[in-house]
Amino acid sequence: MEEKAAARRLLHTRQVVCTGYERDDGLFDIEGRLLDTKGVDTDFPYGTIPANGVLHQMRIVITLDRMLVIRHIEAISEQAPTPVCSHINQAYASLVGVSMGPGFKKRVAERVGGIKGCTHLTELLGPMATTAIQTLAPVIQKRLRQRAARDPDFQMPRHWVIGTCHAYHPEGDAARRATEWRPREDPSKT
Repeated sequence: MEEKAAARRLLHTRQVVCTGYERDDGLFDIEGRLLDTKGVDTDFPYGTIPANGVLHQMRIVITLDRMLVIRHIEAISEQAPTPVCSHINQAYASLVGVSMGPGFKKRVAERVGGIKGCTHLTELLGPMATTAIQTLAPVIQKRLRQRAARDPDFQMPRHWVIGTCHAYHPEGDAARRATEWRPREDPSKT
């Protein structure tokens, strides 16, 4: 027997959108946007956010090189619940030079965690890192395949996804397929 759904009232919505771009200069931009809206009138120390009103509207734009190293970062608090929220935006420049690879979360916590940053901007960096990996993965794989084609002694590294989740268990079928998989040739290049 199916349980009858209880009536609900919308109180809060958080939207996070992250987008990856390849730039003409060989670098990459990862843009993250966070939007919090209230479903009902909500009182805060600096005023009331009306129903359907914006509590947080923030974004970060990160420019990366092909090695996932942050070359530029800009944090923008377009709307926030206090007049001092945006005062910490410049702290995110401390992430320039950091790689968005292994250890990224730890370096973020050290540089902009807690009172050194904004909770919401710092949280946004997590899905942005995943977006960076997804954005650059095809570029990195293409570079590795080109190197393997030029250098018969070059050994392709183990695919980065192996061991990162249940599906890609090192001894599972998906890991075997990722190791053996080669993209089909582009017919326009033959």
